[in-house]
Amino acid sequence: MAANPDPIEIVTSHGPALVHPRPSDADRTGALLLGHGAGGGVGAPDLLAATSAARAAGLDVYLVEQPYRVAGRRAPAPARQLDAAWLEVLAHLRAHVLGDAPVVVGGRSSGARVACRTAADGGARGVLCLAFPLHPPGRAADPSKSRLPELEAVGVPVLIVQGARDPFGMPPAGPGRTIVTQPGDHSLKGDLPGVRAAVGQWLTQLLTIGT
Repeated sequence: MAANPDPIEIVTSHGPALVHPRPSDADRTGALLLGHGAGGGVGAPDLLAATSAARAAGLDVYLVEQPYRVAGRRAPAPARQLDAAWLEVLAHLRAHVLGDAPVVVGGRSSGARVACRTAADGGARGVLCLAFPLHPPGRAADPSKSRLPELEAVGVPVLIVQGARDPFGMPPAGPGRTIVTQPGDHSLKGDLPGVRAAVGQWLTQLLTIGT
């Protein structure tokens, strides 16, 4: 098996980000950018399962490590900084690597929120959300804590893969929004083959319809 390409350092207005390329296993049909959770990294099991599915479906995958993680901090940067750095990374990749290839964006937890908030500005074909944190644990009854508006604002197809016992809640289905429930909690470790299958099927359909 060929070694993975070296990470790409991209300087953003909030410090350097690292992008970890994972080339497609087949003829390229597009690209998938994936972001990590607030306190985790790009090696999370569900991100790796999604990466495997995307590569099999013909997408080059780019795992994006936000500047605060590159700097060694676990506490996430403010949302506006996360979004700005993400869009700068995407713009750099479009200019130097991706060209006019269709781009799907996504991530797990906090990374999924970033992908949703920036989907329009980034020209995304679709958004993949792994363990979308609908509300903080124990705050389901407080409408002011809901992140549903971030999902509702997305104007392209969305797949949400969610653990049945996720303490961050279960997002509702909606127009253009598909929910796939998996066993387990916020980690999505309960059925990683199921995660791969759901992501692979959705990506294949998304890019077939978009051609």
